[in-house]
Amino acid sequence: MTALAELDRAKVTEMLEQLGADGWLLFDFHGCNPVAQRILPGGMGTRRLFVWVPRTGAITAIVHRIEMQPFDGFDGTIVPYARHAELHDALRTVLAGKTAAMEISPRDAVPYIDRIPWGVIDLLQSLGVGVVSSAGLVTRFAATWTAAETADHVRAAETLREVALDALAKAVRRAGTGYTESAMQVEVVGAMERAGLTLTSHPIVGFGPNAAIPHYEPHPGADRVLAANEVVLLDLWGGMRPGAVFADQTWMGFAGTAVPERVGAVWQTVREARDAAIAALRSRVAAGEPVLGYLGDQAARAVIERAGYGEYFVHRTGHSIDRDLHGSGPHLDDYETHDDRALQPGTGCSVEPGIYLPGDFGVRTEVNLYWGKSGLEVTPRRPQTALVTIT
Repeated sequence: MTALAELDRAKVTEMLEQLGADGWLLFDFHGCNPVAQRILPGGMGTRRLFVWVPRTGAITAIVHRIEMQPFDGFDGTIVPYARHAELHDALRTVLAGKTAAMEISPRDAVPYIDRIPWGVIDLLQSLGVGVVSSAGLVTRFAATWTAAETADHVRAAETLREVALDALAKAVRRAGTGYTESAMQVEVVGAMERAGLTLTSHPIVGFGPNAAIPHYEPHPGADRVLAANEVVLLDLWGGMRPGAVFADQTWMGFAGTAVPERVGAVWQTVREARDAAIAALRSRVAAGEPVLGYLGDQAARAVIERAGYGEYFVHRTGHSIDRDLHGSGPHLDDYETHDDRALQPGTGCSVEPGIYLPGDFGVRTEVNLYWGKSGLEVTPRRPQTALVTIT
């Protein structure tokens, strides 16, 4: 992620020209825009803040008089305001007749880029300002990982893998002992914390039919006890510190010694869908073609549909990962949305196809992709290839 003072202005200018915009207008109010929060100086943020990054020339910040401290030493022009008339005059003076790139998505096509309240757009248009989407700028400057963030992610990914495999190996042997989903969740959280990982929310643990609920949440006293020959789904995420780029993974186990043919077939289909998505995106990189997010979803979904399970794959294939676990960059999605944004070097995402058979069982496999120096790299280095079973 790039701070305001570190923006590559030549690249900003190039991208603005492609968009037909005169500048990038960053807006935030009470944290409504995570893109602006990553780029602009931090502060209380209880008043409206506009920062205009033009194609050329000085950056202009329109800042409320009581929240100017974060802009001490700012290398640009500061226009202070307090009264609403002063704000409107400042916006008119700086922006009238110009076209601004902002975090919007026409018709809310991709909600993760649709961050600006409608009233703000209405205000700007009433002052003679045109607005276009800043999607490419967001990918380039708000969704890319620094070298340090990449290193943190890789460490977290390998640590998560170890925690997951250990937890599943223990869990599958406890079938028939009264072992609950909540008990496993508590153990996984403890293992993650002992390994030095930071959590923002608890992992997903689903046994048997509950694994067929993609965002299942176990609750003590109302959760499931693991029975013999049931699948175990573990979806966990964590980072090396608060604010780091997290790793996000899903691992599968089976509480038995021999995997039934039907479970094995579903697992194989999901695993092949995961690998097909990765291969499709890597082929675009190798060919020098735009790596469009929706193409990864199409590749994974085609595998699942050919196997006859298309109606049971009920979510996108992957989401952007940046400082937010579900980030603002391109998603692998041609299902919930049609995300035609292009992945760029330095960006990352999840790859997590799944098949969910209601009342029976569900299977998901999840790894992460990062566009590094050698192309699209998978984390963890050794993804799951077989279900964890009783040995």
